[in-house]
Amino acid sequence: MSATCEICSTATSLTAHSMAPRDAVVQLCESCLAGVKGPISDAPHWQCLNEAIWSETEAVKVLAYRLLFGLKSEAWARDLLDIAYLEPDTLSWAEADLPDENALIHRDSNGVVLAAGDAVVLIKDLPVKGGGFTAKRGTAVRNISLSPDNETHIEGRVNGQQIVILTQFVKKTG
Repeated sequence: MSATCEICSTATSLTAHSMAPRDAVVQLCESCLAGVKGPISDAPHWQCLNEAIWSETEAVKVLAYRLLFGLKSEAWARDLLDIAYLEPDTLSWAEADLPDENALIHRDSNGVVLAAGDAVVLIKDLPVKGGGFTAKRGTAVRNISLSPDNETHIEGRVNGQQIVILTQFVKKTG
C-alpha cells in the first residue's frame, strides 16, 4: 500500500479504487477519488496527470488516461493524450469504461437524461398521426424505448398503440 496518492503523490488518507474490468487497485486521495467518481473539471490539481500518465504501474496509467479523457475539452489534456503512449492491451483497458462519444443522449423537455424503460408524462396534447386520436397532456407513458438513430425520438404505448413521441413533449417521472 502506498503512503501517497498514486495519481497526485499527496500524502494523506487513501482509498483503494478498483480498476475495472481487471483486478487492479489504485490508492487515491479524496481529491482524485472525487474526480474519478463524479464530474471532473479543470483545476490546478489535475496538472499531476502530466506525471501520472508516465507511471510504470499500468493501473495508474489507465486511470490517468481516463481522467485526461474527462478533461479533453482542455487544450493541455488533449495535448497530453496525443503524446501519451499506452501499449495496445493497456489502451483497450483504459478505453473499456469510457463513454461512447457517438452514443445518442435522449433528454426530456427539462434536459433530464432518459433511459430505456423509463416512464414519462406528456406535457402537451399531441395529435397521433394515423392513430385517429389525441394523446392528452398528463398521459403517463411507461417502459419507453429509445430511438437508436435520433435523440429526439422515443417510443411508447398510448391508448394501446405504439407511437413515436418527440422528447421535447415529455417529462421524466419518478
